[in-house]
Amino acid sequence: MAESNFVDYVKIYCRSGKGGRGSTHMRREKYCPNGGPDGGDGGRGGHIILRGNRNYWTLLHLKFDRHAMAGHGESGSKGRSFGKDGEDKIIEVPCGTVVYNAETGEYICDVTEDGQEVILLKGGRGGQGNWHFKTATRQAPRFAQPGEPMQEMTVIMELKLLADVGLVGFPNAGKSTLLSSISAAKPKIADYPFTTLEPNLGIVSYHDGKSFVMADIPGIIEGASQGKGLGLRFLRHIERNSLLLFMVPADSDDIRKEYDILLNELRTFNPEMLDKQRVLAITKSDMLDQELMDEIEPTLPEGIPHVFISSVSGLGISVLKNILWEELNKESNKIEAIVHRPKDVTCLQQELKDMGEDEDIVYEYEEDADDDEDIDYEYEEEDWEEK
Repeated sequence: MAESNFVDYVKIYCRSGKGGRGSTHMRREKYCPNGGPDGGDGGRGGHIILRGNRNYWTLLHLKFDRHAMAGHGESGSKGRSFGKDGEDKIIEVPCGTVVYNAETGEYICDVTEDGQEVILLKGGRGGQGNWHFKTATRQAPRFAQPGEPMQEMTVIMELKLLADVGLVGFPNAGKSTLLSSISAAKPKIADYPFTTLEPNLGIVSYHDGKSFVMADIPGIIEGASQGKGLGLRFLRHIERNSLLLFMVPADSDDIRKEYDILLNELRTFNPEMLDKQRVLAITKSDMLDQELMDEIEPTLPEGIPHVFISSVSGLGISVLKNILWEELNKESNKIEAIVHRPKDVTCLQQELKDMGEDEDIVYEYEEDADDDEDIDYEYEEEDWEEK
């Protein structure tokens, strides 16, 4: 197993159940020799169902369980006895899971709420028994419907973290330090780039027992939207954040330029991300005095709230919390439904390879032994000669 248990990308094979066939049984009892058709209907094949579960935080439980198969419906029998429905296969996924077709890249569904259920693949309907086909002129139908076939598909599941505030910044901008100082999260902190290799979530306490969730993702570099660094893999986690907190160190050569680079990467990855509320935090400001802050302030981007902070000394942290809480509760900042774009098939294979999900998942199954056998109608031919 890999060193990290954070798995946000899996590829699995799904197969629903096929419907059971209808029965062609003819009723024959001691005192009812010409009872007529009484073959029951076949059972429905099992569905493949996705269910949101807030107790899951990653897709690790699916990493080594690559086949999801529902049960087949049973065939009908005599006495209008219906076949048993196939068992549904329920796949528990964390809230925020998005599903794509692995072959075409087409967006399929999105699971965002605890307990939400989505039928990924429908099971085949059971066939009708021969008693459905009796008429005044056809009193002994010797045929029934077969069950509908199963459906199968290989899908890609992506996890996009659900958080109120997403931290956006270059490597070593102080994102992990901020998260560790204002929440109980313990992300790895070091003085080299890309210390954070996986997203981290922390619950930030506010006044009167209120709180909000903050997400720290690996650092973004210029060209991340084209696959450079780690940004392409984790940029999708920002899509679900209600508010984006841009973090630029105070010792940067040009704070506004770094902010524009980060903004451009988000625009290239998904233009809709620019519709989110933004706040700018100038980190490591404990090295600045008030005079330097006054000089830097006119050069900052216009139109977004900004604050000078230091996660080590606590400078501006309470002000930052106030700004974030105010922005989160604005009516204009309510999260709207995300429009998930289909994946580019030309880039999908490389993406699968980068995630270690490029192997073909093939499942060979055996047909039921009775699929090709002749149907036993359980009656004597001479009993049904038309008179």
